Amino acid sequence: MNLTLESLAANGGFVSRKAMPEAIKWKHEGQEFAATVYVLPLSYVTAKSDIVATQLQSDPLAARIAHCIVNEEGKPVFTVADVVGEADPERGPLSNSLTHELLRVIGKVSNLGKPPASSAKTTKSGTSSSSTASAAGRSKKRKPTSATPSSSAG
Repeated sequence: MNLTLESLAANGGFVSRKAMPEAIKWKHEGQEFAATVYVLPLSYVTAKSDIVATQLQSDPLAARIAHCIVNEEGKPVFTVADVVGEADPERGPLSNSLTHELLRVIGKVSNLGKPPASSAKTTKSGTSSSSTASAAGRSKKRKPTSATPSSSAG
């Protein structure tokens, strides 16, 4: 494929700016909560936000959450200061559980992480390159035992 705007548009080279709804659940102080969030997939804009956050010695994960978690109209729900707790010190930062859920759905919408097991690729030799498939075929060799027994000098 030659790299052109048309070929990129036809082959996943661009990311939609349409936020995807995702259901999340998190726990805080023993209570479970659920919500629907809208998530923008990672893109050039997110990469730039990550770099700017690093250059400004800000928090790149907070910047990622602030950029990707939006409302139904695509407007950010959080600022970086909201995520890290600086916007309202009495409210504090996002909880650990909620932070992990938000990062999980950002990864899901952006197709990050391991591909499904059914998508294992076959190498030229005909063997599967899936880590679970290759792990299952490993031999279970025993460690060689020493020819001389160890003894403690006393």
